[in-house]
Amino acid sequence: MVDLSNAQPIGYRRRIGVIVPPSNTVNEAEFARLAPEGVTFHFTRSPMHADPAHDDFKEMLGAVADSVSYLALANVDAVAFGCTADSMACPADRLIGTMRDNNGGKPAVSTAGAILKALEALGVTTVGMATPYIEATNEHEQHFLEEHGIGVVAMAGLGLNTGWEGIQKMSRVPPAQVFEHAKSVDRPEAQAILICCTDFNTLDVIEPLEQALGKPVVSSNTASFWASLRAAGIEDRIDGFGKLLREF
Repeated sequence: MVDLSNAQPIGYRRRIGVIVPPSNTVNEAEFARLAPEGVTFHFTRSPMHADPAHDDFKEMLGAVADSVSYLALANVDAVAFGCTADSMACPADRLIGTMRDNNGGKPAVSTAGAILKALEALGVTTVGMATPYIEATNEHEQHFLEEHGIGVVAMAGLGLNTGWEGIQKMSRVPPAQVFEHAKSVDRPEAQAILICCTDFNTLDVIEPLEQALGKPVVSSNTASFWASLRAAGIEDRIDGFGKLLREF
């Protein structure tokens, strides 16, 4: 006779909802690889916005509210907004407030806020930043970071976010290329390397980069994953994917 007395339902510890852009295929896969026992991640999509501020973020926040309302039906314990650029553009109080309001006041995090919290936890105030973006997007993200006390001492992009064809290539950049791209922004004055974009393959390069450079490496996805776990009350440490997940 099969003994199922100790078997647990899926997501018995926590269920976390995640909102990503329509083209994103990396975030979901990386979170699934990282998920601790008993924690599940449930994804939905929300439109990307080339200029989310054009109408004072009304269209963007309306779409976010709709996405969160679907996740709320899955009874998720927390929600994460998994897009670096849009979360750096939208005022944090409005984005987080929209997510909380549409999920019964439960915790919410964004990639932008998660990056700031991760760097603070690591004691980092200067970074080299690598992205798959064009220069204008990099400059926008540099401005956001510097407004929040993080100096960007070097940055480089791959120029891919110029249209859907390029955007869809971001998830297909091989880890070996991501490794060399991230390595190129290392400087002696950079306390850490920051790899931005939730649709960029980073999990396989973070630990090798930390070993090669001797400093922390944080990606949009590791920061978002870490912050969403902590917001949901999960304190597990995870080995093999960098100092942030291993020690904090």
